Amino acid sequence: MKASPPIDAILKTLPEKSGVYRYFDKDGTIIYVGKAKNLKKRVYSYFYKEVLHPRTQILVKHIADIQYTAVDTEYDALLLENNLIKEYRPRYNVQLKDDKTYPWLCLTYEDFPRLFPTRKKINNGSRYFGPYASVKIMHLLLDTIAEMFKLRRCKLHLTEENTRGNKFKPCLNYHIKNCVGVCVGKQSKQEYHENINHIIQIIKGNISLVLRDLKKKMLHFASEMAFEKAHEIKLQIQLLEKYQAKSTIVNESISDVDVFAIDGDASGVYVCYFHVVNGAIIKTHTLSVKQQLDESYEDILLYAVVDIRKRFLSETKEIIVPYSLDFDIGKVKITVPTQGDEYKLLQLAYKNAMEYKHNMQKQRELSNPEIHRNELLETMQKDLLLPAKPAYIECFDNSNIQGKFPVSSMVCFRNGKPSPKEYRIFNVQNLDTPDDFSTMEEVITRRYTRLQAEDAPLPDLIIVDGGKGQVSAAYHILKQLHLEDKIPLLGIAKRLEEIYRPNDPIPLFVDKKSETQRVIQHLRDEAHRFAISHHRKRRDKALMKTELTNIQGVGEATAAKLLSVFRSVSVIKNAKMEDLEKVVGTAKAQTIYNFYHL
Repeated sequence: MKASPPIDAILKTLPEKSGVYRYFDKDGTIIYVGKAKNLKKRVYSYFYKEVLHPRTQILVKHIADIQYTAVDTEYDALLLENNLIKEYRPRYNVQLKDDKTYPWLCLTYEDFPRLFPTRKKINNGSRYFGPYASVKIMHLLLDTIAEMFKLRRCKLHLTEENTRGNKFKPCLNYHIKNCVGVCVGKQSKQEYHENINHIIQIIKGNISLVLRDLKKKMLHFASEMAFEKAHEIKLQIQLLEKYQAKSTIVNESISDVDVFAIDGDASGVYVCYFHVVNGAIIKTHTLSVKQQLDESYEDILLYAVVDIRKRFLSETKEIIVPYSLDFDIGKVKITVPTQGDEYKLLQLAYKNAMEYKHNMQKQRELSNPEIHRNELLETMQKDLLLPAKPAYIECFDNSNIQGKFPVSSMVCFRNGKPSPKEYRIFNVQNLDTPDDFSTMEEVITRRYTRLQAEDAPLPDLIIVDGGKGQVSAAYHILKQLHLEDKIPLLGIAKRLEEIYRPNDPIPLFVDKKSETQRVIQHLRDEAHRFAISHHRKRRDKALMKTELTNIQGVGEATAAKLLSVFRSVSVIKNAKMEDLEKVVGTAKAQTIYNFYHL
């Protein structure tokens, strides 16, 4: 793609510095904002790169003007990009999906501060902690603090002076022991503020520090024989240790870090965020991002890290991520763990991102099945490198015992779901020894010779249960039928769940936890189940013929009648004469009884 003369003139004057570029359409509207380590190289690549994603090609066609802002550092470029995207919401940038107003904890600026949740920040001197993406975690924290420290909940204007007289009467909270009664001088301002300092440390996650101070205080009261006071503090310690046990995930040596994990599908990408202090997750949030120009996970993660840290006012000096970020994000240590407690945290974040993705998939499937189906097929097409969406898939599996009673099953999936009415069973005709490759060749020949003869629609994808050998056998037949370029073929190996393509010794990488892998495994398992069930029927029928029908005077109808009552040949062998008579009459019963007992 070549730039127009006006755009080409702009490209030639771009500096080779870090900065942010903005694309405008013919109406002067910002349609895309991007960051770059090198403005000239990055912007130039949009117009003179040989291969561009189709959506990027559409973007480039709409660019009528380019503006840029050069900055001193890569981190400055990240922040400026983030601000501009939030302000202008350009059409082709990634779209953040959550516009919620998250709650904060407000600690009022008073002689006797109150603590309560709010969604509005007021600049009146109060301190705010948060925001909290998980209301459940926030209320667990509030409940623990309320039970430990009995802070006042009233809105009275309390000062150290007016609490000493009889100006106020204690409310119900005092009588039910939810407040110590600061309004009537039951707690000094100094003691109240000691509790406030402890509360601030707990909210920040410094639980060990508070526990240490409380234990020191408890021992002091005990040494002074103030056992009631010591017991009260002991109860506070127990409550705080209980809260710590609920919130601590890994080793407390992980003092203050942000953790980010990412997962996604065709409908969106999800970034899970943890803020961890002393091994405890004190904040958690999942950000949903809609890809616009086929952005890489690395680019989306980088954008999410900057956005989330800014939103939650995080100032941690270390972040834990699944892979290195190829961009400077300020004076922050980037850790990519492969083992240990930090790796456990990263895996937990990834599981949460994956769980969020699955929940969104279920919601879409319930609310709009057609959209979910298209997203699933698009994901499969992309993951499996297919020329078209695999709306119609056929999967084959073989079943035999040492070459005896061989059958092969074919199951059909339409739009990612089983279509049982189209299932087929092939009784293998030209096989006396166990040979999966020959079986595969026979059933593939029979199936697709027939489809060609009937001029029936061909599947979008064939899957065979097996590795390179089975794939080669099936591909050999497709080639003979001149279908190798018309129907994509894949095989799924049993041992490592690897996916193979014809003439490629290296398996195709597909995320083992992805929707694509789930559908393929479902296909394989359904084909295996269907093959096994019919293999057993064929084996049982053969055994019935070879043993019961060898008895003179006993045909298939009589044998079937006997088996329907006695269930197995061994039970028939040991049956009493009178029991046999009830089923087949005296003459045949005598013949069968004599066969097994004389």
